[in-house]
Amino acid sequence: MNWPERIAQLRQWTRGGTRAPHKPLLVLYALGHFQRDADAQLPYTAVEADLGRLLAEYGPAHKTTPAYPFHHLVTDGVWEVRTASGAGSPGPLVRELRASGAAGRLAPELRAALRGEPELLGRLARVLLDRHFPPSLHGELCEAVGLDLEPADEARLIAARRQRDRRMRNLVLTAYEYQCAFCGYDGQLSSAGAGMQPVGLEAAHVRWWAFEGPDEVENGLCLCSLHHKLFDKGVLGIGDDLRVLVSQQFVGRSRAAREQVIALAGRPVLGPQPGSSPVAADHRTWHTEQVFRGTARPAIPVG
Repeated sequence: MNWPERIAQLRQWTRGGTRAPHKPLLVLYALGHFQRDADAQLPYTAVEADLGRLLAEYGPAHKTTPAYPFHHLVTDGVWEVRTASGAGSPGPLVRELRASGAAGRLAPELRAALRGEPELLGRLARVLLDRHFPPSLHGELCEAVGLDLEPADEARLIAARRQRDRRMRNLVLTAYEYQCAFCGYDGQLSSAGAGMQPVGLEAAHVRWWAFEGPDEVENGLCLCSLHHKLFDKGVLGIGDDLRVLVSQQFVGRSRAAREQVIALAGRPVLGPQPGSSPVAADHRTWHTEQVFRGTARPAIPVG
């Protein structure tokens, strides 16, 4: 059985770049539990709470019940569900899963493969992370699901990220003149023999690479590390007028949160320089519909 291929082909409802990470999140969650206890059953009542939090943080803005992936993942051959009366899921309804005492875990064949080939777990995790989430979220997502990747697995993730982003990073940072398009941060580090090198600046994909976002300047932004993370988590976005969007769902009471995030609402995006392509409308639309959370805050009055 080619388990990485099967994991890569999880059946999902998707159309026109719509994000549907429900099954991938459940499999990542199950892999994390497998590392700690290979035979443990995962009661739906526990999965409901944990997966609900994961979906709220890493899923699309619209709400979806954890019951959907818990029930439907069985058809992909990587998951099993049992109830107090025996094998089989009682259905996709929350009340049925709760009342029947439903519990799930990775399918027996997959558990056996993971025992026989320990490095397979890291390979499956890499497939899920690379196909469904941007690199900026990989590390914290592993922590959120309790996945402890071996150093070799982490090195492969980093290597894949560098290979994918090398050309994109240089083009985007140059187009934006080595400053964050949201806040203007332009830090550099003096390096002996190499001159000044940008530090804390990253090339962000607007439409994620995992969702066919091209490695082109018109799909990129030069962002500081903080604003890249907030952009990928849906706190920040870009409006049709090329102004910064800040989600109403973001809450920050400190001066730093007000100045570094809330105050960005309505500011024009800085760059790119003349002759470079600004973010394309279809990529902005994808990010607004699939990543940005809720409605945007009104612009902060100047003066």
